[in-house]
Amino acid sequence: MSRMTYPDRKQNRVPVLLFLFSGGTVLLVISFMLSLKIGPAHISWRSIFEAIFTTGSDLKEHLYIRTLRLPRTVLSGIVGAQLALAGLLTQLVTKNPLASPHVFGINAGASLAVVAGLLFIPSSSLLSSMGLAFAGAVMGALTIWSLTGKGPRQYITLALAGITVHFLFASLTEGAMLLNQYSTESMIFWLVGSVNHATWQHVSILVCILIAGLFILLCLLPSLRMLELDDEVAVGLGMKLNAVRAATMLLVVLFAGSAVAICGPIGFVCLIVPHIARALIGSDLNILTPFTALLGAILLLLADVLSRWIAFPFESPVGIVTAFIGAPAFIYLARRQGGKRA
Repeated sequence: MSRMTYPDRKQNRVPVLLFLFSGGTVLLVISFMLSLKIGPAHISWRSIFEAIFTTGSDLKEHLYIRTLRLPRTVLSGIVGAQLALAGLLTQLVTKNPLASPHVFGINAGASLAVVAGLLFIPSSSLLSSMGLAFAGAVMGALTIWSLTGKGPRQYITLALAGITVHFLFASLTEGAMLLNQYSTESMIFWLVGSVNHATWQHVSILVCILIAGLFILLCLLPSLRMLELDDEVAVGLGMKLNAVRAATMLLVVLFAGSAVAICGPIGFVCLIVPHIARALIGSDLNILTPFTALLGAILLLLADVLSRWIAFPFESPVGIVTAFIGAPAFIYLARRQGGKRA
């Protein structure tokens, strides 16, 4: 009697995965080129390619692309990838599909620290602002975890504590802005979330942070798979649960804190991108992680392109577009999760 064979599901998924990753890569390139092309100043495609692929040119259009549009475009892609990964890691460590650094007060803590730094140290450098953002993000995370107890309702309490801390820090940030009339307008622009003032210094710093974060994430990946199990099962398999959670949250602080320090608290990218990635590609972290970063870069690039048309020819913060897209998505996810529990 011949042995019955079944098709390999993973093998059958390979063409789909190749299609999704190749399609995502093509969409990333299109988004990148649109970000270079669209803006208040008309730039030809020829000037864009010449500015990217030739050196030594001092033409005004080439300098404009290299010093303004190109760093802004690269920064948007990096920040989008970092925020998407931060959201994915937050949802994994809290086991809450509605979790994100923005909702859980981490971004608000970073924003409060940066605004306080601008208030008391107006001449602070970029590195000092990033240090303050990291300190504020850690403060927000520690505050939330200290308010969270243990037991079956732990993750519900964590969500409530995160939202409460977020609004508390946001109120303190607004109060600090009232005391700083010197730069209130620019601070409001930053607090909405903006990539308008990107420079190559910003890009170089975030590239280093992204590479270091991806290396840490690669080392943590086997342990992150265990976080999807019940806590009792994971501990029974020998996993140091608290240590893995602490390391993961520090990685969230690294990704989200650096993005907030430079671009402000851009909302909803952390929340909606991991859900879109899961719906398209599944929950295998080996595949989900790079695909989430890819989608995050695409989303923020396209959102930045759309933000240039809101008040054309004037610039608008990209956070307006992400909020417009993310708010309905958040309501939909909240209603769906509520329906599942009912």
